[in-house]
Amino acid sequence: MNRILVSGASGLIGKALLASFEPPGTQVVRLVRGAPKNGAHVLWDPLAPLSPSMVSGFDAVVHLAGESIVGRWTEEKRRAIRESRVQGTRHLAAALAQSDVKPRVLVCASAVGFYGNRGDELLREESPGGHGFLPEVCRDWEAASRVAAEAGIRTVNLRIGLVLSATGGALGNMLKPFKLGLGGRIGSGRQWWSWIHVGDIVGGVHHAIGTESLSGAANLVAPNPVRNAEFTKVLASVLRRPALFPVPEFVLRLAFGQMAADELLLASQRVKPEKLLASGYAFRFSELRTALEDLV
Repeated sequence: MNRILVSGASGLIGKALLASFEPPGTQVVRLVRGAPKNGAHVLWDPLAPLSPSMVSGFDAVVHLAGESIVGRWTEEKRRAIRESRVQGTRHLAAALAQSDVKPRVLVCASAVGFYGNRGDELLREESPGGHGFLPEVCRDWEAASRVAAEAGIRTVNLRIGLVLSATGGALGNMLKPFKLGLGGRIGSGRQWWSWIHVGDIVGGVHHAIGTESLSGAANLVAPNPVRNAEFTKVLASVLRRPALFPVPEFVLRLAFGQMAADELLLASQRVKPEKLLASGYAFRFSELRTALEDLV
C-alpha cells in the first residue's frame, strides 16, 4: 500500500486531489492544524518545527498548504501569506530530511507569480523570477524545500497558474456577474492569463509523483495561455451572455488594494508548461473553451 501525506487538504486543490486517490491501494494521511472529524491525520503548526518521526514512512508527500491570497493585502495579510508558505515549507522539508524513512518524492505547490508582471514575454521554467511581493514569496517558498532535495528526496515545485474550478477560486468568483450579463475584461484586457483546469492540476500532481525524471520547478498551466480579453469573451460565450462591462484598473485597486490588483489581476504572465510536456504529461484540457464548457 502507498502512503501519501497531504497538506492543504481542505483547500480547493486539496479536496479535488484527495478525491482522486483510490483505496485500498493508497492510504492518504492529512497534515492539518486542527484535528478533523474523521480520517487519518498528523497535527502540525506550519510556523513551528515538526518532529521527523511524525512524517516518517510515507511514500510521497504533497504540500499545498498556504494562506489564501484573496483579499486586501494589508501588512498582516502579507505576513501570513509569506510565513504560511515559507516557514511551513521549511519546517516540513527539514522534518522529512531528518526522518528515518524518507519519502521518494516531495511535491510542493508554488505559483506562476514567481515570474511577476512580464508583458508578452514567453516564460519557461528557466526564465528568471520577477520583482515584487509575489515573486519574492515564490522564490523563498521554493528555496525552503531545498533541504529535502539536498537530503536525497526528489522534489518538484509546481508553479500553478490561474485555477479553473466551478466550486471556487477565480472562476467561481467570476461566474455570478457573468451569468447576470455584468462581466467584461479586466483593465486593458491585454494581460496574459496562464490558466489550468483543476482536473489537470490533479493529473499534474499524480504525474509529478510517478515521474522519476521530473524534479525542480515545473510550470503547471495549460499549454495555451490567453489574454484576459479573450478569457472573458470565451467565458461569456460559453454562458451565452454578453461581456459588455469592463472593470477599470482604478476600481480594482480600490477594491483589492494596489499591490494585490497589480500583482494578481493585472499582471501579465504568458507561461508554458515545457517540463511537464517534455516528461510526457498529456493535458486533458488544453483549450480554454473546452475547459470552461466542462466546468460551467
